[in-house]
Amino acid sequence: MIYLDNSATTKPYKEVIDTYMKVSEMYFGNPSSLHTLGKEAEVLLDQARDQIAKLLKVSKKEIVFTSGGTEGNNLAIKGTALEHQGRGKHLITTNVEHASNYEAFGQLEKLGFEVTYLNVNESGEVNIEELKKSLKDDTILVSMIHVNNELGSIQPIKEVGELLKRYPKIYFHVDHVQGMTKVPISFKDCHIDLCTISGHKFHGPKGTGVLYVREGVRLFSLFTGGVQEYNLRAGTENIPGYVSLAKALRLSMERYVANKNHLFQLREQLLNDLVKIEAVILNSPKNGAPHIVNFSLPGIKPEVVIQALSKKEIYVSTKSACSSKLAEPSRILMVSGLGEERAKSAIRVSFTFDNTIEEINEFVRTLVSIVSQLKEVMR
Repeated sequence: MIYLDNSATTKPYKEVIDTYMKVSEMYFGNPSSLHTLGKEAEVLLDQARDQIAKLLKVSKKEIVFTSGGTEGNNLAIKGTALEHQGRGKHLITTNVEHASNYEAFGQLEKLGFEVTYLNVNESGEVNIEELKKSLKDDTILVSMIHVNNELGSIQPIKEVGELLKRYPKIYFHVDHVQGMTKVPISFKDCHIDLCTISGHKFHGPKGTGVLYVREGVRLFSLFTGGVQEYNLRAGTENIPGYVSLAKALRLSMERYVANKNHLFQLREQLLNDLVKIEAVILNSPKNGAPHIVNFSLPGIKPEVVIQALSKKEIYVSTKSACSSKLAEPSRILMVSGLGEERAKSAIRVSFTFDNTIEEINEFVRTLVSIVSQLKEVMR
């Protein structure tokens, strides 16, 4: 099997699965319970929070556990808008956000908020000057994806943070789901107020995530009932999930430090091979993230290619997994100005540190064979 759909999800590390099973079996108490089992679970939860905080170089009071990227993004965006609407109802985001962000802003528009959607260039990147011009007296939030989940474009987060530092009443949220452990950023140096990460994107369990909430930032809670997670997320905590998330984050960050050039080598090899295929048009920018390559096969249905590759046990995707079953052309590629033909024939390949050059070579050989067969049929 050659798995090249790591931006959709990653395979959990064996050590992470072992941890999940051990904690599930031995520390099953509710951390809110007063008895010994509850206290043992509470200690583990506190240790996981502390470990993640140290890895991210933030305070453990700033770590809020969630069920993943979608919940984290919704809590950051809606929580900020609803809590601070008394001093402004203008929000700013981009046209290339993940669906969990994009649709959250759509809902807020229905509630009377004004949203400015920043345009991007063909590389999928925003213009700082356009952001400056979009700021208003009643702007309360700027929310931006760091690494685009389809194109791999990298937004200028540090520059945006430096700009917004001059506007202390505007909160800055970053969707760091695709960048975590592959395109690292410093939350503090980038002046980020809220930041979302998701465990299953770096070999952790699904249904786990973290929202970094800078100390002093107030949010409107979307889940009510209990006082868990600093009154921001009611509900019994997923102890085995969060402990496993902490382990996955540590292991993935260690692998990045030990072999950070590996993803770049995989990307360079794939790009060099793809440009030799006549049917291929590259979509990802040259300076994009090292683990995502997007290309189009104009005139060929991508789902046919995906299924043909699957029969060879090679797995890639068309676009974001959250939208891959929709028939429409990729919204991200369309707003980047790449055109409908490229947007409806796009394929995404995404790596992790487990992938090898040999796998890339085998994928390209198989792709060339499939494209050749499809073109014969189309004649």
